[in-house]
Amino acid sequence: MTAFALNASNVQRLIWLQLLMLYVATSVLAQPTIIPLYKGAAPGSEGWNWKEGETSNTPMKMKVAYNVTQPTLTVFIPDSANGTAVILFPGGGFRVLNIENEGDKVANALTQKGITVFVLKYRVLQSKTDDPWQETLNSLKDTQKLRTETAMIRQLATDDATTALHYVRQHAADYNINPKKVGVVGFSAGGALAIRLSTDTAITARPDFAAFIYSVYNPQMYNPVPANAPPVFIACATDDALAPSSNSILLYNAWLAARLPVELHIYARGGHGLRTNEAAAMWINRFTEWLNTQNFLSIK
Repeated sequence: MTAFALNASNVQRLIWLQLLMLYVATSVLAQPTIIPLYKGAAPGSEGWNWKEGETSNTPMKMKVAYNVTQPTLTVFIPDSANGTAVILFPGGGFRVLNIENEGDKVANALTQKGITVFVLKYRVLQSKTDDPWQETLNSLKDTQKLRTETAMIRQLATDDATTALHYVRQHAADYNINPKKVGVVGFSAGGALAIRLSTDTAITARPDFAAFIYSVYNPQMYNPVPANAPPVFIACATDDALAPSSNSILLYNAWLAARLPVELHIYARGGHGLRTNEAAAMWINRFTEWLNTQNFLSIK
């Protein structure tokens, strides 16, 4: 009787051990894959030797990355890929990257729709203190100085965004992606990259669709919207103090004048980040509905 009880106990322990190993193995497999965008040093910033870091010392306690010198793509693969892919360009004033709120969280929501998601860590300005978030806020006080300081980094970040788009298309088969259903979503400063990829005729890669989420837009800084620009989804909030809704209206009118598909959502409240209002926080649902109407996504 004692021997039977001991054997049963051992079997139970073995079952629990197998379940634990299966859980650990599944967790490891579920981790997003990180892909270096370049072999060796990124072109144009070979001399950068500062160390990349991450911090959650932000008002929302959300993780941001800073001092990015080696751009990467973090891949989020859905359980059942439907062929559509999105590259996310987090914002952060070209000084930090909001990789949690405008990266991981959005990626996890989109994979629930069967979308394969790539979060781009593009190059940003060097942070010279241990408080990159405060440096970002300080830089916003002088827009002219900010524009001058970010001129070079905007070009490098655009190069990273273009390279990322090329990479996703070249490896579409590896991720069960339709190379004609690869779009970009840019937030705030990341929106500037999405706009440039959508309008700059000198760029060798054009997304199949684009979303500009609370993006800053000055028509004088961009080419006119070309005839082959992608269909666009735009979302912002009226109470956004950093990227006024008038910027999004200008974008909408620019696409409208070019007679290209465009949809605009302006929420009464939501602030810069579309986080402070329940309706605004649902912009992802409106975005995926829009993808469905444009035949980039089949929502059942």
